[in-house]
Amino acid sequence: MKKIKTVGVVGAGTMGAAIAQKFAQEGFTVYLNDREQQYIDKGINGIRSILEEGVERKLFTQEKVEGILKNIKGTVNQKELAVCDLIVEAIFEDFTVKCNLFKALDTIVPKDTILATNTSSFSVSEMATSVSNPERFIGLHYFYHAAKNRLVEIIPGEKTSEETTRAVYEFSVLSGKDPIFTADAYGFAVNRFFVPWLNESCKMLDEGVGTIAEIDTICMKTFGIGMGPFALMNATGVPIALHAQKTLEHFGNSYSVSKKLENQVASKQNWDLTGTGEVTISPEKEKAVNDRILGCTLFVCSQLLAEKVCTAVDLNRGAKIGLRWRFGPIDLMNKYGESEVRRMVGEYAKLYNEQQPSGMESKNWKMEYVTLQVNKDVATITMSRPEDMNALNEEVMGQLDAKFSQADDMNQVNTIILTGSGKAFVAGADIKFFVKNMKASSINNIVTFTKYGQEVLEKIDKSSKKVVGILNGMALGGGMELALCCDVLLAVPKTKIAFPETGIGIYPGLGGTQRTALRIGKGLAKYLVLTGQMLDAKTAKEIGLIDEVIQPQDIFDYISASKSTPDKNIQQLNANWKAISDFYSKNNYKSIIDGNYQSEAIEKEFIDKMAKTMSFKAPIAMKFADELIEAAKGPASELEKLVDIFSTKDAMLGLTSIGKKVEYKGE
Repeated sequence: MKKIKTVGVVGAGTMGAAIAQKFAQEGFTVYLNDREQQYIDKGINGIRSILEEGVERKLFTQEKVEGILKNIKGTVNQKELAVCDLIVEAIFEDFTVKCNLFKALDTIVPKDTILATNTSSFSVSEMATSVSNPERFIGLHYFYHAAKNRLVEIIPGEKTSEETTRAVYEFSVLSGKDPIFTADAYGFAVNRFFVPWLNESCKMLDEGVGTIAEIDTICMKTFGIGMGPFALMNATGVPIALHAQKTLEHFGNSYSVSKKLENQVASKQNWDLTGTGEVTISPEKEKAVNDRILGCTLFVCSQLLAEKVCTAVDLNRGAKIGLRWRFGPIDLMNKYGESEVRRMVGEYAKLYNEQQPSGMESKNWKMEYVTLQVNKDVATITMSRPEDMNALNEEVMGQLDAKFSQADDMNQVNTIILTGSGKAFVAGADIKFFVKNMKASSINNIVTFTKYGQEVLEKIDKSSKKVVGILNGMALGGGMELALCCDVLLAVPKTKIAFPETGIGIYPGLGGTQRTALRIGKGLAKYLVLTGQMLDAKTAKEIGLIDEVIQPQDIFDYISASKSTPDKNIQQLNANWKAISDFYSKNNYKSIIDGNYQSEAIEKEFIDKMAKTMSFKAPIAMKFADELIEAAKGPASELEKLVDIFSTKDAMLGLTSIGKKVEYKGE
């Protein structure tokens, strides 16, 4: 399979420059091409400006910025693109111009160079006829702002080879994207429902169903977004919505362009957003707007599912990552239930004399958050819920249980890899589940979930097969507890590891107080759990928490079984870590905070710093965690204090104040 290292981007405008920036940020060599040097200069200057803003926000160092810019080579000579493994077209939406570009590139680049279009409007298969071997042609639809928005739609054409699709998927992940797959249908997945969502809002305005302020305010609440449809059109350009909707009109009556939208574009004015978020809305008005906008959205999404344009999970992911909706279409379908979805979709279809799509049946809404693939003697289980940082909840835990059992029962499988998709391996347990049950006085549900989680993790821990955990990003709390069940732990350089529980009013309950101590000793386990210290991959290796630091590309080599996974590596602690380990072995959390500790090899300044950090943690959670680590009675012992800890005011305060500073009272 082709490995992509050098990328060409044709078109140095807003989208092309952003795409080039993201590739360069992830370490790829990028050739940014346009017709004239002035366009290239403008594009690169725009990239520099955005990166400089990142320096001000402490996202980048100045040295990092210069390194990124060095990865970008501007050129007006298309022949220089011959060195590229992949070329992404990002010019304006004109089918003929795009096809002519690909015809030209076809004569310049090697036959195995992958050619991709960033079109949002045209057929990938039709465009692929412009090149001599359409097997290497594919759609890669990026979303604004492409350097920041992690979503990309991968659209294979009718003749795109499986090898091209796999190579592009691998590249997408390595370039920091969360890819979804869609069929080659106009609008693909996200724009197919998002653009009608904008258009229908204009129709409601025209018909007097609601005002701009009312429609935007209601949509912000219903879909969990910061801007309603009219505010979004103002931000991205009202004409863009009109152009995009026109490409979808052939799908049926309901896709007809709003006259109100046409008139607004003709006026060359933005929408008047006065009163948005401040208007008083009656229940009747809210229901009328909701029924209509949900009817539209779920009607289109049901069509997408019926037509098998994409899976339910990719549809939901596209909305949550690409559009930043808090509630994706499938989330909303599950929230309202099949009966109510049928009512809203039915009324919407009747309004436009459209046929009701079969995709609105609940059997089509199943989402797979944990995936399993097998290559030779290696089975890979991927936590695939990047829109929620792969957080553990009842559904995810159940799927993990089923997938691991399936892999564990395969006779041909010798190695089972556990990894994640997106920015995280697993960023802990789903906090919403805890808060919901605490508020409902249903703490026993938390106990039941935790007990089941421990059973699943114990199954992984006791497997006779070699289990390898590959940390592809953040591994926090429950994520690290899952990782510690593996025989071998590998991590990419950007990995971040922490046990943040005591800082949010609780303690690790899936074996974190026990397996951590078994792996690195009680002293360092207490240091990590009681301070919540965040470790990078290099530091985690120093203390023996992980076995090796690997490169992102290695993940795919291990998954494909083209490269053997390493074995466990016994790490000897250096003097500094040995001193910290001894210090926490001799002292409990309270003696450290109170200053009544024993210390021989650590400077007082460092101890004071740790004590200050620990003083901000929840006292009851600290006490329980300290005792659990010292007692070392196994993961099941963590269940004994669950009701007590989740009944505290500290736990409620911490779990409902994530990211905020709080003052715990030990209650």
